[in-house]
Formats: sequence, structure tokens, C-alpha cells
Amino acid sequence: MNYALIMCGGSGSRFWPKSRKAYPKQFLNPLGPDTMLQSTFSRIRNLIPIENIYVVTNKNYVDIIREQLPELGEDNLIVEPMQKETATCIGHSAVRLMKKDSEAVMVVLPSDHHIENENAFITTLQQGMLIAENSKHLITIGVKPTRPETAYGYIQIGKKIDEEWPIDTYKVRRFTEKPNKEKAAEFIEDGRYLWNSGMFIWKASSLLKQYKKHLPEIYESLKAIRDGLGTDNEFSILEEEYEKIEGISIDYGIMEKSKDVYVIECNFGWDDIGNWTAMERYMERDEWGNQTKGIFFQMDSRDCIVCGEKRLIAAIGVNDLIIVDTDDVLLICRRERDQDIKELLSKLGENVELKDYI
Repeated sequence: MNYALIMCGGSGSRFWPKSRKAYPKQFLNPLGPDTMLQSTFSRIRNLIPIENIYVVTNKNYVDIIREQLPELGEDNLIVEPMQKETATCIGHSAVRLMKKDSEAVMVVLPSDHHIENENAFITTLQQGMLIAENSKHLITIGVKPTRPETAYGYIQIGKKIDEEWPIDTYKVRRFTEKPNKEKAAEFIEDGRYLWNSGMFIWKASSLLKQYKKHLPEIYESLKAIRDGLGTDNEFSILEEEYEKIEGISIDYGIMEKSKDVYVIECNFGWDDIGNWTAMERYMERDEWGNQTKGIFFQMDSRDCIVCGEKRLIAAIGVNDLIIVDTDDVLLICRRERDQDIKELLSKLGENVELKDYI
């Protein structure tokens, strides 16, 4: 049977100060009336029965998820005792699904992506589910690059799979980490690279075999978690094993090491709205090139992204800035340095007096 797993534990740090540790971007609605989590849940309901949709998160977000997704079943919220990266949360979820259904096929989705063509999205996932159901392969979704983006990882495609699939599918040659601008431009010129969307499809059993091979220590912890499910010691075992695990992402731990990975080249509009400059693709420009939300007044100011709430934001003679105003934080940042917001938060976290603003 087919299942969906929505990952909902991230902090969305590059979207600060709107996105906070206590209320990260998946719970916000930057592009419409629904939050990003609600949109993700709504999309996948068109493919997966609601009783087979699971959300994995940490204990800090349980109440928010219950409020935003009242339709989610009581047992369909998987709560981690602590954050230990995506390999842990996905593996933990996989053993839970395997306990329920030994033939489970998992569609793994981040909770904070924007999808434009939902019909094409569903068609792509259906193809991936068919491939996963009938093979041992791990499936990822790749996006044709439209610009030399430095905020995404890339996938180099290999041989095209000689099947009559309606959507082009390739053997993955290698995964590449976030490049600099020059390297990203080379990837686009090369034509054999796709953006790594972070969406995956696989049989839970096939995935766990990869853990056994490439992450044996985590695999042993996952076995202990599986054996504890449904017992009086379930939560204590879960905490004990999580304490042992050294966190690693699913990309580093499994996808980059496995030889059994296919990538489907998607043809639906995709964006992870990962930083403030991503918003420029969805905000109208005024005659000065400024893109604004809230109350903004300017003199001789150009090409700024401005996001306010209640207060007037006034600017004189400034260019190429990101200005974000919230109740307790004002961010002013050069557009080309929006990737440094994550580093700024790291430094804030080291300051005892300021860490509560993260």
C-alpha cells in the first residue's frame, strides 16, 4: 500500500525573522490563504488516502500541527524526542510503516515547498510509486534548473532508463552539494544536472536495506525502535536510541552512497521558497523595481524586497536591500547576502541576551 510522509521539523532559518524556531516557515502562508504545511497536505490527499498520510515532527510543533491539520489522524503524527537530521526521522518513520505494512511504499515530502501544476505533480508521484513498487530502487524527484541557483543541491543524471515511462527517468550519476554561482552556471550549460528537490519515493523495505549497508549504527537503533513499538517501554527506548544516533541527512547518509537511485525529471513548477530572494519570483515590482508587502513609502530607492506588518517602512536613497519588519525584529540585509542569514542566527544563538530572537 502507498503512504505519504510529510517532514515537518525544520526551522526555516533562512526565512528569518518571519520564520522562527518556535513557529517556522512551514506554518506560515507567504503565498496564499493556506500555510505551506496545509498546502502540502491538501496536494497529497489527491493521491494518498488521508488515513495513510503521516507527519513526522518534534514535540515543539505538535500543537501547531494539530491546529493546522485537524483532519490528521491521532496515530498519524510521528513525534521525535529530539532532532537528529532527516536520515533519522525518515528511518524512524519507515520502521513504523513497516510494522504496519511490510510492503509499504513511502512518498516522502518536505512540508514547505511550493508546487504550481498539481496535476503534473500527482502524475510524477504516481510514476515514482510504480517504479518503487516493482523494484528495489530509491526514487528522487529532480527539477530542470531555470537559473544558476546556489541555494539548492544538484543531481547529475546518467543513463536514461529504457522503459516507456511518460516522464523521463534516469540513473543518478552523482549528487552535488550547493555550488557557487560559477559552478551553478556550468551545471546549467552542461545540461545534465537537475535541482535536488528533496522529495523521495521508495519501498520502506528497500530503504532500510540501504541503512543496513551504509548506516549500520543507525540501522541497529532503528531495529531497537521497531522492536519497542507497541510496548510499555516504547517511548523510553525511542529516547535512548535517539540519544545514541549521530544525526546525518538522508542525502549524505544514503542517497550519495547508494548505487540504486533513479531520478524522475519533473515538469511541474517547483520552489522551496527557501530564502527572501525567492519571494521576488512571486511579488510584483513597482516602477522602481521594489517588491513590497505591507506599508512602504520611498524616495529614490530601488530594487528592494520589503516585507512589513503594522508599521510604515520608509526608505530614502537605498538600493538592493531586503527589509523585513516584525513585532520584535527588524532585518536589513543586502540582497546578495541573504544566504548569510543562517550564519547570523548561529551567532545570535551564541549570545545569551539575544538568542530568544531566533
